[in-house]
Amino acid sequence: MKFLPLVLMCLLSLPSLANPAKTHTKSTDDQLINANYPLFISAFNQLSPEVTREIYADDASYLSESQSKEIYYGRDNIVAIYQKFFDKIRAKKATIDVDFRITKRKIIGDGAIDTGYYLVRFYPAKETGEPVSEFAGKFAIGTEKVSATQWKVSLDTNNRAEPSYYLNAKPVPNLYYGRQFPPLPAGKKLP
Repeated sequence: MKFLPLVLMCLLSLPSLANPAKTHTKSTDDQLINANYPLFISAFNQLSPEVTREIYADDASYLSESQSKEIYYGRDNIVAIYQKFFDKIRAKKATIDVDFRITKRKIIGDGAIDTGYYLVRFYPAKETGEPVSEFAGKFAIGTEKVSATQWKVSLDTNNRAEPSYYLNAKPVPNLYYGRQFPPLPAGKKLP
């Protein structure tokens, strides 16, 4: 019987998988920062800009990869960028997926900077007959600790890079490494 309370204590100390950003257990800063990446993935999979609202700090800054775009300030403006992007995907009756591989993290007090690579896969509507396509990039994301159980993105900047950088990135202990997107076959469509 002494074993059961120990098992229950261990289970209760695990972070919530349903909502990792709102867990009430003591998690490491790495785990709390890592929890933002599945939220990004969920936003892309659901084409839901409202999910990004949970990720960004009120006063966050977003530096787009585009030379023709200004710096966006504030969570509402950043959510509006995602809304516009997701609306374009939805209008094409397509779906999109994203993944991340963090290669370095620097934590200083209540702030952290992640650098790494991302990969986005675009799945066109089946009736188009178009193949799956992808683009990738490198990024730096600054986060800040807003509570004992949550870090929010305060700075987001990215630019394009070859998909091979994402595919060849090596896992780093305690840093988010994402799923294993296989390389796209040359000249072939994915199912």
